[in-house]
Amino acid sequence: MATEARVPALNLISMPALEQAAECLKTLAHPHRLRMVQMLLQGRYTVGELAEACGIPSHMASEHLRLMQRCGFLTNEKEGRNAYYQIVERHLASFMSCIEARFGG
Repeated sequence: MATEARVPALNLISMPALEQAAECLKTLAHPHRLRMVQMLLQGRYTVGELAEACGIPSHMASEHLRLMQRCGFLTNEKEGRNAYYQIVERHLASFMSCIEARFGG
């Protein structure tokens, strides 16, 4: 008689939460967005500053920032005519550390 292997109870994240995580990871999966996250982990920047660092027009940088803001990664504060973006998702630092360790050269 064969004995059945018992799988220990696993502590797994719910599928809806994993679907949300996958969507947010897809949002981050772009080189310009990763560069922006890398910069924003070191300080606050305007759309123009982020666009210049990525070598893209400001309207494209704004769209990237909007997508990351929608996932709850960023916020912005208006100061006069400028909006300064900053990271609000504290786990992005760990995420970026993994990327830098693997791909940072």
